[in-house]
Amino acid sequence: MDIQTLYSLYLRSQSVSTDTRNIGMKSLFFALKGENFNGNEFAKEAIKSGALFAIVDQKEFEDKEGDIYYVEDTLNALQKLAQYHRQQLKIPIIALTGSNGKTTTKELIIQVLSKRYNVAATKGNLNNHIGVPLTLLSINSTHDIAVVEMGANHLLEIEFLSQITQPDFGYITNFGKAHLEGFGGIEGVIKGKSELYNYLREHAKTVFVNCDDEKQVELTEEIQKKTFGTSTDADYTFEYSESLNGRCPTINYENTVIQSQLVGDYNLSNVAAAIAIGLTFEVPIEDIKEAIETYKPDNNRSQILYKNEQAFVLDAYNANPSSMEAALLNFSKIDENKAVLLGDMFELGETSQEEHQKIAELAVSLGFSTLVFIGEKFHSISLPESESLRKFTNREEALKYLKENPVKEKQILIKGSRGMALEKLLDVFLD
Repeated sequence: MDIQTLYSLYLRSQSVSTDTRNIGMKSLFFALKGENFNGNEFAKEAIKSGALFAIVDQKEFEDKEGDIYYVEDTLNALQKLAQYHRQQLKIPIIALTGSNGKTTTKELIIQVLSKRYNVAATKGNLNNHIGVPLTLLSINSTHDIAVVEMGANHLLEIEFLSQITQPDFGYITNFGKAHLEGFGGIEGVIKGKSELYNYLREHAKTVFVNCDDEKQVELTEEIQKKTFGTSTDADYTFEYSESLNGRCPTINYENTVIQSQLVGDYNLSNVAAAIAIGLTFEVPIEDIKEAIETYKPDNNRSQILYKNEQAFVLDAYNANPSSMEAALLNFSKIDENKAVLLGDMFELGETSQEEHQKIAELAVSLGFSTLVFIGEKFHSISLPESESLRKFTNREEALKYLKENPVKEKQILIKGSRGMALEKLLDVFLD
């Protein structure tokens, strides 16, 4: 099946789906394969559930009379279709990647741009080789602009996603110690994320640059850019307040002061980027202010929850050494006694135990009154247990301990990688 024929099926459909569990009516279904599933086997079920057409890559499942069509590789067909669709679009696309904060930054950008435009954007964290094509294929004639988040855990992935997305603008939030196992170290992270810069440079597109990040400035010298930060030479010069209570600092732009509801110095650049992008697309500053100040994080990302007299900073969506360090340093600024519950960080490769040890030692040095480490890596750190420091190999053990020994501190930080699902610890406190 050639791309024009496939595209004609797409245009006759109302959506694109890869999962029969949430099939859309009049959708175009792609039968993808995984380690434990074969979507080809569910093609007929997809049609029965409301799909108009199904695309398979095993000949025996083809049934043209039943609107089931064969291609050599369904994943490749999905990606090629998304790329072809993108080429038909006449709206600007902003691509976003980075080690930390990209989803929060994406949500802030959407909030800001939505004040003036109908925005298409990545839903949740569907930012990989499947999620990016699905995002692109969700863009239709009603949209004015799109924001596409791109994730990666190995080299050449951002390059591939950039070729599909073909962005007009790009922004890299930062370069941190994330996915070290796949990238082979911090230099690999920088090289991998910078593949977005390479695309923008080669295609004479525009990059957003945080002037206060020396690495961003260094790597974007030969790219057309819009700059923001504290430098008076930036396109958008901001003044930042000093945060002494753990909140995200305020941002002052031409006498408009903006205070987000996010926690942490580490969210400052995320907010600043959203403001700069809004200004670039001529969103009035008063609308930007309202958008930023009314945004409340969810999905376990820097959420603040209250129960009785306790405040919880829930940052359990993801974790790596860079984000852990930033969260701990910021949390240490908050007055009152504080408890910290930390879960293992994943995908760190050979440096994993060393990085967990460094984070544990940092947490101890900051003087928190209660420390709880959860996971096999943190359980193996060379720090003795005490009344104020506890180690558990898994979340269930920690839950049992916390039920029997309630944390009494008024400020509590909960942070760990997604696989640790530390948000379930809240059951102890919020019942």
